[in-house]
Amino acid sequence: MRLIHAFVGAAFLLSGVVHAQTDATVTLPFETHAAFFSREVKLRAVLDPQVFTLDPGAQAERHWQGIEHVAGVRNAHGDDPPTSPLYTAKAVPLKMTAAQWFGASGTVTLASRADGREDVTLVLHGLKPGGVFSVFENHFDQKPVGFTPLDGTGTANAFVADPSGSARVTMTAPARLTHANAVLVVYHSDNETHGTERGALGETAHHQLIARLP
Repeated sequence: MRLIHAFVGAAFLLSGVVHAQTDATVTLPFETHAAFFSREVKLRAVLDPQVFTLDPGAQAERHWQGIEHVAGVRNAHGDDPPTSPLYTAKAVPLKMTAAQWFGASGTVTLASRADGREDVTLVLHGLKPGGVFSVFENHFDQKPVGFTPLDGTGTANAFVADPSGSARVTMTAPARLTHANAVLVVYHSDNETHGTERGALGETAHHQLIARLP
């Protein structure tokens, strides 16, 4: 696993050099938001702050990312049984298993335009078939971290996964992305998009995949 992380990190670094020095197209792999988050907060194992699994002994609490969950559920872990059903923070079924959630993958391709904008293409697999998603941009240079629709307006950043759980999505970002940014795929468990907002984290909005610019 460490070797894989090292390889991905090296690929990110190399891609960043290419992207910074030329206008060539660059493609980056997505990782699960759970893995990204767990690494950022230095957890020893992967934990998802925005999806949950049943645990009769769990008490209601407000914890990771300020999300409050009801009694009887806890944050899903990357090593939970693959068939474990997942829930929202309010114990509403997500109608997918841990294997389905953590198994999503894909790539994002960035191509700079002469006018300063950037064409973005996402190729995704392993999503919830028919699920509703939107694409946001993280702004790590803001405190707290800011989020804006990747298309800049929230009118062209949403999509629905096909019956096989795949999607190919294209849009144009209003400005070139840098290391201060990431491309974020948000799953909407209420089957609704929320325009310029992501929705209620852990309740209707769940970060699933992320690719930070090197």
